[in-house]
Amino acid sequence: MGNVDLHIHTVASDGALTPLQVVEEAGAKGLIAIAITDHDTTAGIDEALRAAEGTALEVIPGIELSADQGSEEIHILGYYVDHHDAALQKKLDVLRRARRKRARRMVEKLAALGVPVRWERVLEITAESSAFGRPHIAQALKERGYVISANEAFDRYIGLEGPAYVSRYKLTPVEALEMITAAQGLPVLAHSRGQEYRLRELAAAGLVGLEAYYPSYSMKESEALARLAEKHNLIPTGGTDFHGYAGGVTTALGEVGVPPESLERLRTLAKSRTGDVGTRGRSRG
Repeated sequence: MGNVDLHIHTVASDGALTPLQVVEEAGAKGLIAIAITDHDTTAGIDEALRAAEGTALEVIPGIELSADQGSEEIHILGYYVDHHDAALQKKLDVLRRARRKRARRMVEKLAALGVPVRWERVLEITAESSAFGRPHIAQALKERGYVISANEAFDRYIGLEGPAYVSRYKLTPVEALEMITAAQGLPVLAHSRGQEYRLRELAAAGLVGLEAYYPSYSMKESEALARLAEKHNLIPTGGTDFHGYAGGVTTALGEVGVPPESLERLRTLAKSRTGDVGTRGRSRG
C-alpha cells in the first residue's frame, strides 16, 4: 500500500466514482496526494480540488491523452496542468466532439450487426462524463444481454479487431506532449512497459517521466523501469489507473507503492517551470 496515487479516473471520463468520492476514498485511506487524470478532459478537477480544501490531501490537476504511432497506441499523462488554459480546453473540445461522433458510429455498426443498443441509453450511461468511451458502449451491450462482461464486449465487438470498431481521432505522441507542455504540465508516459524503445525519442520531445509503478507490474519489472527512467533522466512515477470498484476490479485506490520521491521530483520540476504549482491547485468555483 502506498500513500501516493498518480493515475486516477472519475465519472468525468470512464471511472465509476465522482471526484468527491475519489477524494473521500483517498482521505479515508490516508493518502497524501492523488492525481486526477481523466481521459481527454479536466472536467472533474475543480470538484476534486474543492473536496480536498482544508484537508491534508494534495490533488494534482492532471489528464490522460491517447496518441497513436503507426499501429501502436500510446498514452501520455500530464501532471500539474493549468486545467483552465484556454488553448488546452479548445483542443480538448475537439477531442470530445470526436469521441461522441465515434461512439455514435459504433452504435450504428452494432445495429447493423444485429446487436442494437439505444443511443439514448449510451448517453444516459455516459451521464456526467464529458469523454465518451468504449466502456460506456460495453455497459450498454452488457445491459442488453449481448455480453456478460466489458471484456467480452471488447473481444467480440468493439475492440481493435472487432466488427463494430471505429478508429479514433488521432493525436501523435509529440502532439500530446506539446498539448500538455503548453498548458504548463509535465508529460509522463503511461503504463510504459513494452514501449521502452520510444523513450529516447519522447524524451527529446519533452517527456519528463515514465510510469514505472503499475498494478500489473512485478516488483522486478518496476525496478527495471525505474532504472531505465534514471538512465534517460526521467522521473519514475506510478499509480493504480483506478476506475472504481465495479466489474470485479481488485486494485484499490493507492494500492500501488509509488515512492514519495516521485511526487517530490514532479512537484519540484513543476515549481521550477512556473514558480508556484499551488496556483494550479485553486478551484475557480
